[in-house]
Amino acid sequence: MGRILAIDYGTKRTGLAVTDELQIIASGLTTVETRNLISYLKDYLSKENVESVVVGEPKQMDNTASESEESIQKFLKKLLKAIPEITVVRFDERFTSKMAFQTMIDSGLKKKQRQNKALIDEISATLILQSYLASQS
Repeated sequence: MGRILAIDYGTKRTGLAVTDELQIIASGLTTVETRNLISYLKDYLSKENVESVVVGEPKQMDNTASESEESIQKFLKKLLKAIPEITVVRFDERFTSKMAFQTMIDSGLKKKQRQNKALIDEISATLILQSYLASQS
């Protein structure tokens, strides 16, 4: 069994999270500048046993695609061209950014730390991954 990697895609920064080898625990991995994302993923996937990649699917309240879906589709085409053997799964990411911010408040982070957008992206990716894992069991 390999790890599952989650991606909270953004046009500037992208949050990443990953499971352990047994796919039980989701942990934040890092935040990468989106322009460097494909090369980061190629490098990471060459070193780690990753079974699949879960990419957040932003939706509106009425279940229609969010405006950021267009840039995610472009990214997915590049990803599958660069790493054709990877399995990509889409998963609803509604409210993950708000939940990530609330998680930061609940954990007692100071206001200055909560303004770290990279940390919000990483936590969002972790929340997407946790939700995905819960939906699989």
